[in-house]
Amino acid sequence: MRYHIGNLDHKTLIELYEGMLKPRMIEEKMLILLRQGRISKWFSGIGQEAIAVGVTKALKSSEYILPMHRNLGVFTTRNVPLDRLFAQWQGKANGFTNGRDRSFHFGSQEHKIVGMISHLGPQLGVANGIALADALGRKKRVTAVFTGEGATSEGDFHEALNVASVWNLPVLFCIENNGYGLSTPSKEQYNCEDLADRAKGYGMEGRVINGNNILEVHTKIKELCAALRKRPRPVLVEFKTFRMRGHEEASGTKYVPEKLLKQWSAKDPIANYEAFLLKKGVIDQEWIDKLKTEITTEINANLEIAFSAADPEFNLSAELDDVFQNHNNEHINPNENTKNIRFVDAISEGLQQSMQRHDDLIIMGQDIAEYGGVFKITEGFTKEFGRSRVRNTPICESIIISTAMGLSIKGVKSVVEMQFGDFVSSGFNPIVNYLAKIHYRWGQNADVVIRMPCGGGVGAGPFHSQTNEAWFTKTPGLKVVYPAFPEDAKGLLATSINDPNPVLFFEHKGLYRSIYGEVPTDYYTLPLGKANLLKEGNTVSIVTYGAGVHWALEVLKNHPEIQADLIDLRTLMPLDVTTVYTSVRKTGKLLILQEDTLFGGVASDIAALVMENCFEHLDAPVKRVGSLETPVPFAKNLEMHFLPKQRFKKELLELLAY
Repeated sequence: MRYHIGNLDHKTLIELYEGMLKPRMIEEKMLILLRQGRISKWFSGIGQEAIAVGVTKALKSSEYILPMHRNLGVFTTRNVPLDRLFAQWQGKANGFTNGRDRSFHFGSQEHKIVGMISHLGPQLGVANGIALADALGRKKRVTAVFTGEGATSEGDFHEALNVASVWNLPVLFCIENNGYGLSTPSKEQYNCEDLADRAKGYGMEGRVINGNNILEVHTKIKELCAALRKRPRPVLVEFKTFRMRGHEEASGTKYVPEKLLKQWSAKDPIANYEAFLLKKGVIDQEWIDKLKTEITTEINANLEIAFSAADPEFNLSAELDDVFQNHNNEHINPNENTKNIRFVDAISEGLQQSMQRHDDLIIMGQDIAEYGGVFKITEGFTKEFGRSRVRNTPICESIIISTAMGLSIKGVKSVVEMQFGDFVSSGFNPIVNYLAKIHYRWGQNADVVIRMPCGGGVGAGPFHSQTNEAWFTKTPGLKVVYPAFPEDAKGLLATSINDPNPVLFFEHKGLYRSIYGEVPTDYYTLPLGKANLLKEGNTVSIVTYGAGVHWALEVLKNHPEIQADLIDLRTLMPLDVTTVYTSVRKTGKLLILQEDTLFGGVASDIAALVMENCFEHLDAPVKRVGSLETPVPFAKNLEMHFLPKQRFKKELLELLAY
């Protein structure tokens, strides 16, 4: 292996050696502990240390790095305390996740490290968000993110590169090409000679670097970082290396030809660099032996601390409380001046006033800039706030949601508009696996609102008409808001944006231009988790939300003899069960109306909760009314019979007669 010192001094040469040796020695110790049954699992990075160490050393301490599970050298180079690192791997209370996650699935704002999740793709978008925040703040910084050659087949990889290129984000996309995705060799993963060649298709630079040569890695990455700080843009770097152990230790390496293992063993980044430094007289054997003794002592001492550390104790309130970031939302009362506006105008006004109140709030979505979005909610926003804050995005829901997560890591609020709520399925993974879980895992909040134009009744067919709130009410860590009136829509949107937690904000398309209401003109907020009792009666409780509220109002208007409590939930998570229980205990009968298909919807959970908590007060079975168990049909007559509006009246009268 050829090494070129260039202008590197002896101090740097030695630091690079020390930087690789420590994670190697930690790994060797972990493999012993694994065989002893003292740790549960290990993902080895032996043979790949030059990449993690060389890249991390090239970055400034203020620059974020997003590693994977073979990048121990990132953590040791950033001086993450070993006792806490070891405690993390053992699920101890003083680890970074308090036993809630394992391995390298954590982050540390102190060390500017954002760890991976098992669904690898989103972290590439998170890097985009961090870099976007730096670019908007005029910070001359680089963000480095790691992935493997196998994960480059994921859609998020392509989305991330495309967005970074279109937006000129200073992201260093680092591919560790180590030959195998678990047991699948590279020739079955992609059909090009170099993955770096893919950069051309996205209009960015691509580089191939010998990932086992620490001087080549460090020198070239340092040069790239300097260039990116001067002229922000993304670069795709492919590091050629090899994984000398199994995907995880239990997998073994029987699927790897012995000849190939021997070839790469001869290219060991530490052994070769050590021989080079010895030959150059930079170090000697006595110094190496002393260094290894010091590292061994440090490892053993910190292992003792970790092994003796307390296991996490279960505390019910702490577990539940840590799902969301605690936040005392400032309540701002509405002013007395109102105007009669449409539902869609209230959304637009609430968004605009939030943009004025939070001068770093970013909106991202397809066609939302000059075009104003397909529903014209952001029309005129670019003129007031500029294109840096009102950002058209490529058609890539997944990576834009991940980008919003990256903005949150940098303390920047964002709103992502789904062009139609149905399209959120293309961004499902980062919502339910990243945004929803991150605060519970390591205390990082996801300050993201996702706007969801939804609902049927407008003849839009199976892919533009779903009301899919139950996909998200099922997932701990997400808040779900679903207003039915213009006044509520404006105030709840403001509150959702103020809330530092992820919020799915559902906006029924059928209400956009059909429902008017008196709405306060100034900025105001309404509390999440507080239902609205629209009508009061003693014979039946009707619980609903969204368009269902207006269907119920219409029936009650046409049947004034029905004395009903009509409850508009407004928010589905958190859910105001107190108002529901109070009403049911008074009326003795409950009907829950939802537009969503019936099975597995919000109505089912409310029915179960009422049965568990109000059974002795019920005078009839709880009734649920929802849409048919089919996709949403296109033809008007079919859709009319699909939706529960007509069935609601029949079911209500039957319940009253029970």
